[in-house]
Amino acid sequence: MSAARNTVNLETDLLILGSGAAGCGAALAAREAGVRTLVVDKGKLESSGCLGGGNDHFMAVLGTGEPDDTVDDLVKYYLKPCSGFTEHMLREWGRAMPYMVSFLEGLGVRFIHRADGSYLRTAGRGEPAWHINIAEGQRIKRLVAACLRGRGADVLDHVMITRLLVRDGRVAGAMGYGVLDGTCYVISAASVILALGNSCNRATANSTGNPYNTWHSPFDTGSQYALAYEAGAAIINMDLKQQATLVPKGFGCAGMNGINGSGAHELNALGERFMPKYHPQMENCPRQFQIGGTYQEQIEGNGPPFVMEMRHIDPELLRHLQYVLMPGDKATFLDYCEQRGVDFARAPMEVEIGEIEFSGMLATDDAFRSTVPGLYNGCVFYTFSGSMCSGYLAGESASREMGRAAGLSGLEEEITAECERIFRPLEEQEDGISQKMFESSIRQVMSYYMGFVRNEKGIDVALERLGFLAGYEDRIQAGNMHELMMAHEAVHLLKSCRLSTLCTRERRESGRSIYRRSDYPEKSPEYEKVLAVSKSADGPSLFWMK
Repeated sequence: MSAARNTVNLETDLLILGSGAAGCGAALAAREAGVRTLVVDKGKLESSGCLGGGNDHFMAVLGTGEPDDTVDDLVKYYLKPCSGFTEHMLREWGRAMPYMVSFLEGLGVRFIHRADGSYLRTAGRGEPAWHINIAEGQRIKRLVAACLRGRGADVLDHVMITRLLVRDGRVAGAMGYGVLDGTCYVISAASVILALGNSCNRATANSTGNPYNTWHSPFDTGSQYALAYEAGAAIINMDLKQQATLVPKGFGCAGMNGINGSGAHELNALGERFMPKYHPQMENCPRQFQIGGTYQEQIEGNGPPFVMEMRHIDPELLRHLQYVLMPGDKATFLDYCEQRGVDFARAPMEVEIGEIEFSGMLATDDAFRSTVPGLYNGCVFYTFSGSMCSGYLAGESASREMGRAAGLSGLEEEITAECERIFRPLEEQEDGISQKMFESSIRQVMSYYMGFVRNEKGIDVALERLGFLAGYEDRIQAGNMHELMMAHEAVHLLKSCRLSTLCTRERRESGRSIYRRSDYPEKSPEYEKVLAVSKSADGPSLFWMK
């Protein structure tokens, strides 16, 4: 390690990696329990994660007596053979929901109420009317950040974690570096919560070709999985938790849940409303069926263009959708509308299938522990609600079981080697390659062989080419600290993509995710089970869980 490189050693009780919604939920629970807590993120607490861009709804069952509004209903909807969830996990989520609504509203988050005082809740993605509408959703993260800082959570902004440190079979801390100044950080902790985001973006791109023009945060590139895998944790559902959404043409943003839930009709190039052919809930079906239906129309020559027709919707609701909900998810949405001439009340809005988001989940028990002692999973459920609540539940569990930090004695050589590896891209190399070239090569492979239709021969080619790219990891060059961060993001992206591709090959069926396998086009009862992957001495080890 260069003598000029500054190294800072820190110690805490609970180390939370990621300061998005899940990390904030975990920190809230830990501070309520009086646990010393350090939250670390390569971004800034006030704007990090997908929630940093805003959100237009919070999903919650509230037991109001309205239809489908109990925890039993939540369990019934989500407890599926391949979900990776247990009934206990889901009941815990249901327990946390009303508390989190109360907490957020107490901070000043503007949940929208009807005239009778009840929350304005709408349906979405095939779910009942659980989604509480939010106004000024772009303010949420700043309100939560102010609360956590005020409650005494220690926060380390602008530090990217590159390695979990394992001592005597237990996660004992983590390493990373300051993405602004190059300081190397070595942190020991009694327990660690991974809350770095379920999504893995930048593996493919939408029609713009811009990998940063994404549905969710483009800075989530699979660190949740790459770090856990290297530490020995089992990861599940990397074959199934791959998703995509419709986006406004040329504009990566969230919000289609609100559009579908408001009663919009998707039309193909022939002016036909086609979703009734693909799902009984039509546009308000689970997201994978709308993507599948739209893709099928496309390959049959019935589009593009595809548009969302909304002029039949109540004018007041339509205005609320365009000017309150959509900007709450992405503040620049109205800029997009102005530049494209989009007005929901005057004409249909053109949409397209966006990028594929690869994902998964750490294998997690009912106490939100991973399979490696000392490591908890803060990213169990999806959406704003799922992230914040599962982080909170992981924080509760870790706080109850809190021991003492064992220290990092015996790991000195590993720490020195990791610090050298972190900054190697800054060194001049005769045969070096740029981060941009390295990452664009990953996208080319994933887009070509791991798109919406796949087969085993193509998957094998993808694995061979991703393996070839892995041989270039040590040759990535970075000219400054920002490029260094992107280089490490690209390395995590590649590791996550390789695991997703490997797991997809094992699931020889179609119908449980957004993709179809042309060699196995039907759903098979044989595969009504969960696939896990973990690291072994010989590389990735795959096994089916019952």
